Amino acid sequence: MRKLKSMAQLLEPVVKVGKNGLSAELISEMEKELDRRELIKVKFAAFKDQKKEMSAELAERTESHLVMRVGHVAVFFRRNASPEKQVVKL
Repeated sequence: MRKLKSMAQLLEPVVKVGKNGLSAELISEMEKELDRRELIKVKFAAFKDQKKEMSAELAERTESHLVMRVGHVAVFFRRNASPEKQVVKL
């Protein structure tokens, strides 16, 4: 987990939670990014008061792990099932 946290510090958010909240489009975008990158940052541009609950829901809905939450950003990790597509080396 420590290695994932250190790797995440260099990342820019690739998904933003906006006024539409946890829409199907947002979940789809997050799924696509997790498949491609495995480790992603999600920025809460809206719903900042509910980011704790929404982060847990995002992890559940995308079957990913919530690595950490700092400020208005959450970091998620999901290992790609295909070994040749695995990007993060643990």
